[in-house]
This record gives sequence, C-alpha cells and structure tokens, in this order.
Amino acid sequence: MNAMTGSKDFAIDPKALRQTLSCFPTGVAIATTLSRTGDPVGVTISSFNSVSMDPPLVLWSLARKAGSLPEYRAHPGFAINILSAEQTELCKLFASAERDRFSGLDWTAGTHGVPCIAGCAASLECETHAVHEGGDHEIFIGRVVAHMSSEKTPLAFGKGQLGAFTVD
Repeated sequence: MNAMTGSKDFAIDPKALRQTLSCFPTGVAIATTLSRTGDPVGVTISSFNSVSMDPPLVLWSLARKAGSLPEYRAHPGFAINILSAEQTELCKLFASAERDRFSGLDWTAGTHGVPCIAGCAASLECETHAVHEGGDHEIFIGRVVAHMSSEKTPLAFGKGQLGAFTVD
C-alpha cells in the first residue's frame, strides 16, 4: 500500500480523486427546500450522512457555484428525500439543468413547507442547524424534526453508476 500524506507539496488531480472517491458507494437523495418566492427547489445529492442521534443531526453539502445555494441558505429548513431504486429518472432530472423539476411531480409540503417527494425509500425533514464552509462546497447540518422510511429498495451510486442496494 502506498503511504498517504497531507503535505501541501503534493498536487491532487481532481479527476483521479473523483475516481478514487467513486470506490465508496453512497445513497442518492434529493435535497429540497423553498425559494425566497415560495417555489419548490431541489437538487440531487450523494453527500449525505448522519452526524448525531442526540440531538438528531444529519449533514449534506452543496457546491458553492450551485445556483440554488442562496435558496438553501435563506430558508429555515430542508428535506432529504432518499431515492428508491425505481427513481433513477428522478435522480437524473434533479441533477440536470432543467429548471421546472417539480412539474407533474407528486410531493407534499412538509415541515416549513419543504417538498417531501412521494415514492422515496425514506425522507427526513430538517431545520437548518448550522452551515459551514467546506472548500468549494457548503456543508448544511440539519436537525431532524420528522422522518419516514419504507420497504422500498434504496438507489445507490458508485463507480459512476446508479444501481440498487439490496438486502437479503
């Protein structure tokens, strides 16, 4: 195994780093909130993690160059909609440049009015607890105020591919 170092003398190739990180499969979710004008906003994420059970905290990150970043900063809450294996097209839609992502989408207003998408494997409704700088991303920490899970198979992402996560 190669030795690892944190020295500033070593340049990290972003493309190679992305390939290395793709070896760690993650779940796929859509983070949703409301815009300052009350319109639903959502973006596909794979940067989601639990932080604490007491208090119940989760985190996710969003690129600082994302056009929707000001909306997530301005709203007091967000939802994490953990996608099911049947929602690959929804994953792609919310990762695209399409602006009208909620047209015809089945969703309900959750805590603080944030969109909770139907058909997901799970969802968590959160109040924004903290936002931190994280390099070229901002890290949102949310306090879970409501949640639900289903028996649906979660969608997973690894090695650049979407797939199903199954349990026997």
